Amino acid sequence: MTADLDGYLRMVDVGGDSFDVFYARQRKPLIALAYAVTGSRSGAEDLAQDALTAAYRSWDEIRVKDNPGIWVRRILLNRASSAYRRRLAEVRALARRPRDFESVAFPDVTGEIDKIWLEVRRLPRRQTEVIALAYLEAMTMTEIASVLQVTKQTVDVHIRRARQKLADRLGLEESL
Repeated sequence: MTADLDGYLRMVDVGGDSFDVFYARQRKPLIALAYAVTGSRSGAEDLAQDALTAAYRSWDEIRVKDNPGIWVRRILLNRASSAYRRRLAEVRALARRPRDFESVAFPDVTGEIDKIWLEVRRLPRRQTEVIALAYLEAMTMTEIASVLQVTKQTVDVHIRRARQKLADRLGLEESL
């Protein structure tokens, strides 16, 4: 079965790029984006794999798009959002229990970068997504708007609010 799948992957062509080439190019950046949004290494790998699996299943449709990478990022962020909502429900359930759930919800992390990304993940979902796409993926406002299917002005509002919240929480001047 694996040999059949490998053969099929080589046959799927996108302007010279087969799905396996697309996969190889997108996998690591998708894992990094998912990690920035979720803070979970294993969860990031699962989300990236899930998004790439969805891309594979719809490859005939998305391979002809101007930028299949945008499509797969949209899928990844939507699934990350769904996972976040599930985790939030779990945390709320833990909060009703008579114990300190804060240590479960926000485990201690070390390093300034980890501290910053922990604060990013505490932002509202859209603000977290915008910050991750802007700083991790180095996307322009227009590209972010395309991924999130919102206007460029909406992206600008989210990024300004996120920067201000992060500056306040981290005790910094807004220089992010």
